[in-house]
Amino acid sequence: MSTRRDELLAKINAALDRLLPPEGDTALLYEAMRYSLLAGGKRLRAIMLIEFCELFGGSFDDAIDFACAIECIHAYSLIHDDLPCMDNDDLRRGKPTNHIVYGEANAMLAGDALLTYAFEHMLESTVAHENTDRAVEAMRVISHGAGAGGMCGGQLLDLENEHRGADLDRLVRTCSLKTGALFIAACEAGAILGGADERGREAAREYACNVGLAFQVVDDLLDVVGNAESFGKDTGADVRQGKSTFASELGIDKCRELAHKLTAAAKDALSGYVGADELVGLCDELENRTF
Repeated sequence: MSTRRDELLAKINAALDRLLPPEGDTALLYEAMRYSLLAGGKRLRAIMLIEFCELFGGSFDDAIDFACAIECIHAYSLIHDDLPCMDNDDLRRGKPTNHIVYGEANAMLAGDALLTYAFEHMLESTVAHENTDRAVEAMRVISHGAGAGGMCGGQLLDLENEHRGADLDRLVRTCSLKTGALFIAACEAGAILGGADERGREAAREYACNVGLAFQVVDDLLDVVGNAESFGKDTGADVRQGKSTFASELGIDKCRELAHKLTAAAKDALSGYVGADELVGLCDELENRTF
């Protein structure tokens, strides 16, 4: 990880830690929210949002509230994804999942509350934002990426795939929504907040589309060849559940080839943009990750 990314990660984590202090009769709910929100992670979506904002002329301050909001949305999605009615996982980032610690009902509420808070936080930022139109448009893009036409829709397809199987085209469609949509929302929202024109927004979308799909391909690969200690969650779950994945459809070698091809396409989307070195370097790190 670069020094620049280390600094951004520290700033993002500090900003997240200032949110949602447990208090009053609902302190347990806030505690459950913070448990997952502050459980660690690479903060990829937040970092990408900030990087794209700055790439197109914006500042860290223009982006940080939206970066925090997208991390709230991502945390909520992981809480719900781990529930027994979904993927039924006991570990997340090396720690017991939210429902294991707080119970299913409280975990469901923590996810609901994180999603709701994300929009409260963005609205508060929008009111104070120097360019309200940009902030509103960024929030619209994030809303779509998180909803039925994005991440939630992808989760539905993923659940259906457990019972009916999926060919490669359906896998691409599923992962482009379940994983890719929030990456796209983060990158495009950042570009919008920075003042990008339509060409810049398209470059952000193209980058994110390829990064998001490559991320899922590598994720599927690590479920087969990784280990639980470094991966931070149980491996082999996809096989046990009979899920169709890129690894099961393509095999290990072709998975690696596809991840490399997608990574190259993501980097190519930013060719000609001065100041995109961090975003380009991030592509290579994600392709070669072991967790």
